[in-house]
Amino acid sequence: MLQKTTLIVLLLAIVSCKKAETVEKDKIKLADWLIGNWENKSPDGILTENWKKVNDSTFSAVSLFIKGKDTLHSEKIILSQQGEMLMYSATVNGQNNDKAIDFPSTTETENKLIFENPSHDYPQKITYSKGANNTLTAEISGDLRGKKTTERFIMVKK
Repeated sequence: MLQKTTLIVLLLAIVSCKKAETVEKDKIKLADWLIGNWENKSPDGILTENWKKVNDSTFSAVSLFIKGKDTLHSEKIILSQQGEMLMYSATVNGQNNDKAIDFPSTTETENKLIFENPSHDYPQKITYSKGANNTLTAEISGDLRGKKTTERFIMVKK
């Protein structure tokens, strides 16, 4: 009887650990809609973000802002699930000694992802919102040299 009880307890422990791992990796699935190539054309230039799934817990993206033949902004992004949280890590060429800045998630839903780092100079908040008709709105906001600033980019899936 003791062996059966021990076996049942052991099996329950294994099953509950497996379930916890699954729940932890489910948060990144909320961001599946990011996968693909996104574009915003304006008179100022073309903004693109190209998102790829690296594995079950990591997505990567390259964001470029190009005007004519000049690349005005280049950024590498890693979105990873770390335990129960999503982490948005951005590396901008020529900034922060080319080291990533981390923005932990504060909101994750099927249509919106919000990442915040109050100690970063600018932006302090990054928001991705899923829109209708294959659109995505990327928004950066925060305090820029003492002034509340928000920049919004509506992109279409290509």
